[in-house]
Amino acid sequence: MARPAVRPFFDAMADFRSGNDTPRAFLDRCLASIAEFEPVVGAFVCLDIEAAKAEADRSTARWRQGKPLSRIDGMPVGIKDTFETIDMPTECGSPIFAGWRSGRDAASVVALRQAGAVILGKTVTTEFAATVPRGTRNPWDRQRTPGGSSSGSAAAVAAGMVPVALGTQAIGSILRPASFCGVVGFKASIGAINRGGCHDGMSIGAHGPLAATLEDAWTVAREISNRVGGDPGYPGLYGPSEPPAPKSPKRLALLQTSGWRVAEPRAKEAFEAAAAKIRAVGVEVAGRQDHRGIAAVETALERAVDISRHLNCWESMWPLNAYRARDAAKLSDVLLARLAEAETMTLENYRSLLAERERIRAEYAKLGADFEGAVTLSAPGPAPVGLASTGDPVFNVPATLLGVPAITLPALSVDGLPLGFQVMGYLNGDADLFSTAAWLRDLLSKRR
Repeated sequence: MARPAVRPFFDAMADFRSGNDTPRAFLDRCLASIAEFEPVVGAFVCLDIEAAKAEADRSTARWRQGKPLSRIDGMPVGIKDTFETIDMPTECGSPIFAGWRSGRDAASVVALRQAGAVILGKTVTTEFAATVPRGTRNPWDRQRTPGGSSSGSAAAVAAGMVPVALGTQAIGSILRPASFCGVVGFKASIGAINRGGCHDGMSIGAHGPLAATLEDAWTVAREISNRVGGDPGYPGLYGPSEPPAPKSPKRLALLQTSGWRVAEPRAKEAFEAAAAKIRAVGVEVAGRQDHRGIAAVETALERAVDISRHLNCWESMWPLNAYRARDAAKLSDVLLARLAEAETMTLENYRSLLAERERIRAEYAKLGADFEGAVTLSAPGPAPVGLASTGDPVFNVPATLLGVPAITLPALSVDGLPLGFQVMGYLNGDADLFSTAAWLRDLLSKRR
């Protein structure tokens, strides 16, 4: 199997306008990658190639007439199989939902269709976007996990099957697979992208794309939010229509978090080399020993994993108890154990967790007065060998619990395998985060 290579879409638009390329030809190149990689990677749970070809042909006609519906008109997209789709089953990685059709599109899918995107298929997810994998392999090494729960989305983008695939994250389900598969992962600010019609009900859950480039990630997220907004009670994704331009930060906070204790030595070395490169061009990168506020955030985040896990336990009690009553044999032991734990909790336990979450968020928000963002690893190391686990999410939990936007940049590597460099921003500062991330991408991609 050839080395995987991403397939950016944003830059192709100029060729669509000039007539040097077409959305149908772009789709055909994606289909060639599917023919090569899908039999061994298993990124998709289902594909609708004929419908995709027909939509790509309609998009080609619109570009030729100079009337594209949007900047993503003709973009092939993978849809994580927790998002409802009117024309394909939504199985949520569970035999309980085998063959299930809701008869509607999720909000994000509605927006994609309105924008002229080409819905190519449904990508594999772990069971109910939780823990238990469903067999997708990492395109970089078929013996390694692609991460999860957005397993198929990350693998499909990494192998050039699509430029963008939708993901969800309630622990580390966008950032970690993006890191393991060497693609861009964007977890938006909490509530910034409408989750209607997606089986993702956690209060710390958020949506976002896994993408070939930052430009592809921003464009898709913005086109979706333009049309369907954010979650009820949230203002949607702020920022310009065009991808935010790179902008050098003055100061960045370096967060090690509890992940540093389990990070592989080679991963730490790669991250520290990147931090040194940032400092070398005059940007201050301060750690806990340099700034009292960073030290306070590090202390506050010590329990982030436990808090997040217990919040998700309580909030997933329903519908898991309904699924257990329906057919307990079709739930994994992992989810049955989660449900049993949830049933030992009380409302007072839950209220205490919410209060602690708000305290941690307030502590992190104070860093905004001194730092444009925070940087850390996206995973303890490259994708581990084996398909029984999706890897350790310890570096992803902080941004999820905080509700802030976060981006994984495919900027590091260990032994030839990708490793993500994570950048975190502040609530509803997604566009500012992209500007910082684009500057970091350009810097870290330069050879010394």
